[in-house]
Amino acid sequence: MAKNPPHTPETGLWNQLNAWMTKGPAGYTFLSLYTLITSALLITNPRTSLFTDIVFVLFLLLILAIYRSRVALGFKIALAVVALGFVLPYFGTLNPYYIDVATQAGIFATLAMGLNVVVGFAGLLDLGYVAFYAVGAYLWSIFSTDQIGNMISGATPVGAGWFYLFIIIGLVVGGVFGVMLGLPVLRLRGDYLAIVTLGFGEVIRVLAVNLDKPVNITNGAQGIKDIERPPLFFAPALKALGFNLDNNQLYQIFFYFMVLVVVLITMLVVSRLKNSRIGRAWTAIREDETAAIAQGIPLVRMKLMAFAVGASFAGAMGVIFASKQLFINPPTFDLLRSISILSMVILGGLGNIPGVILGAVLVTLLNIQILPRIAEVLRSAKDAGLPIPQSFDPTQYQRLLFGLLMILMMIFRPEGILPEDRRRQELHDHDDDPVEVSTS
Repeated sequence: MAKNPPHTPETGLWNQLNAWMTKGPAGYTFLSLYTLITSALLITNPRTSLFTDIVFVLFLLLILAIYRSRVALGFKIALAVVALGFVLPYFGTLNPYYIDVATQAGIFATLAMGLNVVVGFAGLLDLGYVAFYAVGAYLWSIFSTDQIGNMISGATPVGAGWFYLFIIIGLVVGGVFGVMLGLPVLRLRGDYLAIVTLGFGEVIRVLAVNLDKPVNITNGAQGIKDIERPPLFFAPALKALGFNLDNNQLYQIFFYFMVLVVVLITMLVVSRLKNSRIGRAWTAIREDETAAIAQGIPLVRMKLMAFAVGASFAGAMGVIFASKQLFINPPTFDLLRSISILSMVILGGLGNIPGVILGAVLVTLLNIQILPRIAEVLRSAKDAGLPIPQSFDPTQYQRLLFGLLMILMMIFRPEGILPEDRRRQELHDHDDDPVEVSTS
């Protein structure tokens, strides 16, 4: 029996081009031109159209290009600040639709990073994650509206300035509910854990539907409207600088920056946890619980911490979401929303923070922007006389198309678009195994 040497893939033309464009003088030049061209095209085409959609997606891919490039960290930060801190907000004042899409993508990126702590780091499959999101949303909705008077006779809503404190309260309450979920499932694994967490999410949704009697806490299926928004403390400064924006535009800019700050804080906290002793303990639990216990890792404490950390981010983002939307109801927090967030984690790269963010952005763009735009183009083509079925609408097949996408990903790239190094090695370890060749 003879063994061939390990197979080492040759560097292809694309890999050589990619390496040349992402480091050295060529990398600085490419990123600078990319930022300049996409920013100019975006600002000069504020009208909602297919071309602007394409430019907007290319502009968002700039962040991925910055992350993947091998240039100085200061240069990366400067480009990201220019793109996300100046160009995109200014473009949002010209066309509010796109900044709302960016805000929605940021909301789901935070939720995906929180779920990634539970599923990607600790290996605990959670199908009821949206329940913590609902807890934070209902928390602010109840206390900031007249609904608090329906729940507690004589009580009055809190002031708009309490919004910032309620983000912290939502963080804490979300963590408490995460521990409440974690306690009953400490001994469960795999499918059993998934079923229990799925049930927990459905319990929270059903409670939101039925807690309108005998004491009206959630207002039932009718939901809660006229949710309070925080005061715009920066409005006078913008007006002094010559930006004459109405309240809707100001609030869109406000929530964009609010979500962006939360995303950055979540990235920092999650990355620090991943590289700490806690993160290594989660990884050990994910790989083999029995071996982790034998090494002295406190299994109960680490599992509860994973549930609490992941849930806390969802609780805080729920407060922001409720204030942004002004209205919430139970169907907003159904099982499909939990599955959608989980698919973002799997699609982007289980356990990898940049990959999870990429997955959240891609899924959000697919749901909110890409499929509706394709449907509009098909309607225009049908009106022009092309033989397109009357009832065909891609937005109606959203779940089907996304399911096919996930199937293709699981077949051809199960580790995700931007996988964690450990997971990529686990799934492709056999690719580098020596091949035995029989000789006569």
